[in-house]
Amino acid sequence: MSIHVPLPIPTHLDEASPPALSEKEQTLYDTVLEHFSAADYTLPNVDQEKAALVVDEKYWLSYECLLRYLRATKWDANEAIKRLEDTLKWRRDFGIYDKITPQHVEPEATTGKEFLFGYDTRGRPALYLCPSRQNTEESPRQIHYTVWMLERAIDLMGPGVETLALMIDYADKAKNPSISTARTVLNILQTHYPERLGLALIAHLPWLLHAFYKIITPFIDPLTRLKMVFNPVITENGLFRTAADAEAWSANGGSRVFEPEQLVQEGWNGSQPFIYSQAVYWEALVNLCEERRSKMFATWHYIGGKIGTKEWEVKVAVRDETMNVQVVTENELVENGQ
Repeated sequence: MSIHVPLPIPTHLDEASPPALSEKEQTLYDTVLEHFSAADYTLPNVDQEKAALVVDEKYWLSYECLLRYLRATKWDANEAIKRLEDTLKWRRDFGIYDKITPQHVEPEATTGKEFLFGYDTRGRPALYLCPSRQNTEESPRQIHYTVWMLERAIDLMGPGVETLALMIDYADKAKNPSISTARTVLNILQTHYPERLGLALIAHLPWLLHAFYKIITPFIDPLTRLKMVFNPVITENGLFRTAADAEAWSANGGSRVFEPEQLVQEGWNGSQPFIYSQAVYWEALVNLCEERRSKMFATWHYIGGKIGTKEWEVKVAVRDETMNVQVVTENELVENGQ
């Protein structure tokens, strides 16, 4: 029987809380936090009427978010503040909170050229890109759709997970976007989503398309390049970076990237018979993400609603609430003889 909806978020109980910072790192973090937490803080170079942070922006400025920008700037607090402010303004101008809605981007989604399904062995949500299913001409809305899907992947990150696994399948005579579009998307990802890519797995890449990657490689930062794996090895045991990893793997080994149960069959030889159906998948994804985002936002408010709140604390609270609800429901079924 085919599957047409996203898999649920893993509810592992062994996530570790964020590691403690060194004394120097803590000082730099405090500098950034105090900058944005100041009672009179306003975004620079913005109309005074709109310069104050709105609640969505305060929620976005989490403990982990500030650290992502600090790490991306090699712990330069002033540069991290500048980049955070640039991203805050970009998110407004790009329309993250208002313009880029499910209704706006849905025409891009009808063929399943991008979809979220499953999680790797580190709990990172898998975002599949299928260039052969391209259904529209190049336009700003195509880029809006890619960013919207990235935001949904972030919604589906569990406790301790800050990155995603990008799955690009070049089967079926897939075409690349233009160099201009590729550079635009790369710039957005590297500038406004630092440290969000955990791994990029690129399957069935024909030799003709290697030239495309050679052209865009200079625009990809060195750390991102290290996360790119071309033509990964897939066996009955799952997906691996290399043939050597696949051969060395055992049930207790840690080299496996995906378990078969978290991979789609088509193109990736997983055990999940997922088939994209717009009529079923789209509503399920939108509802799943909206419900989770609402729970996380409510939890953030409940525990203080402050800049610098830990995503880990919010996600653990949501996870535990979800698990408790599942247990209660199962117990009620048992009591009712079902």
